Amino acid sequence: MAHEQTPQPVRGMNDVLPGDIALWHRLEDTARALFSAYGYQELRAPIVERTELFKRSIGEFTDIVEKEMYTFTDRSGDSLTLRPEGTAGIVRAMITNGLLHNQKSRVWLRGPMFRHERPQKGRFRQFHQIDVEAFGYAGPDIDAELIMMSARLWKALGISRLQLNLNSLGTPESRRLYRDKLVAYFSAHRNRLDEDSLRRLEGNPMRILDSKNPDMQDIVAGAPLLTEHLDPESAAHFSGLRRHLDAVGIEYVVNPRLVRGLDYYSRTVFEWITTELGSQDAVCSGGRYDGLVTHLGGDATPAIGWALGEERIVALMQAQGIAASGGTPDVYLVVVGERAEARGLSLAEQLRDVVPGIRIETNAGGGSFKSQLKRADKSGARWALVVGDGEAERGVAGLKSLRTEAPQVEVALDRLGQELTTRLAERATA
Repeated sequence: MAHEQTPQPVRGMNDVLPGDIALWHRLEDTARALFSAYGYQELRAPIVERTELFKRSIGEFTDIVEKEMYTFTDRSGDSLTLRPEGTAGIVRAMITNGLLHNQKSRVWLRGPMFRHERPQKGRFRQFHQIDVEAFGYAGPDIDAELIMMSARLWKALGISRLQLNLNSLGTPESRRLYRDKLVAYFSAHRNRLDEDSLRRLEGNPMRILDSKNPDMQDIVAGAPLLTEHLDPESAAHFSGLRRHLDAVGIEYVVNPRLVRGLDYYSRTVFEWITTELGSQDAVCSGGRYDGLVTHLGGDATPAIGWALGEERIVALMQAQGIAASGGTPDVYLVVVGERAEARGLSLAEQLRDVVPGIRIETNAGGGSFKSQLKRADKSGARWALVVGDGEAERGVAGLKSLRTEAPQVEVALDRLGQELTTRLAERATA
């Protein structure tokens, strides 16, 4: 009988295997603890939203809406979309659940996002983001706090050599005036514009500044600068943000070409970039979107947030040689003989009861003493706990170091929990 074709994953949607998951856990656990320390609470929103939400929030003239969304019609005839980013769903959830009425909120979300892009290193069709958002804060102090929190996250993870780029997009009013200047400028160079830029010229000319086409760079470089056309309030806001960052020693580069790809941004925008991941240089991006809540039907609410791509952060941690703790057992339980096997699982359960946080992997499926020791070594455990029929009869276990040359010692079963607790504490402080 012929074998059926081996099933393959959908292009651009990758498995995260057990051998790789420890860095993901380090990132997520570190982020969760950090956000809690700053007073941010977790929010979980659906992966699927109504398509109209993203058209209204992201903008119909963006590549995301025009080319990249996974959209389908359900059995009720509604057009639904797998979320391509997190902010729109968070804002919708805040409005739907009445969390923006006369109150300030700090929230965060993590989970998968979906964009039908051309897969390449650091860019996938299913990817995972961590989003952090603050609602109800109008001043530059919250902008600074969010950036400071991201900088503290890099430090906690051990990530270095990131550059922070800052810009201000001004208010929608000042941006409309700037837009007219851009349209006039790029229209004068219409014969040099590529297809994407011609399409954006009428819909969202600021996106032309984000062009990656090398043939366009000299035209983009000559375009008017938004920072030279800011309204006074936005200029003061941007100066306040810079003073806060200067006060804590966070270095940054003011990049007047930084515009971000989504229509809902205003005033502060920023990106953390790296040179260590090839063309996908942005690992964390964000900004202020004071008009989005109103645009989606809520009360006027200032808001700001950022998002990081987990795949890119994990790849950067790997590139910088950052190891993840955890993920391997502390102890591998080797049991040989009928009496020992009968005692093995119950011994492991007793140790889990009395040794806080211990990670024990039990040998399952039998095997010789030699083969079990090989499994113990392969598991990455620090110690093998050896119980044969003789040890079980005498009420002892052998404790064998797998990572040092220390001799194996016998420990009475009633003292085993205390011995392992002591050893784990010594290891933690070493």
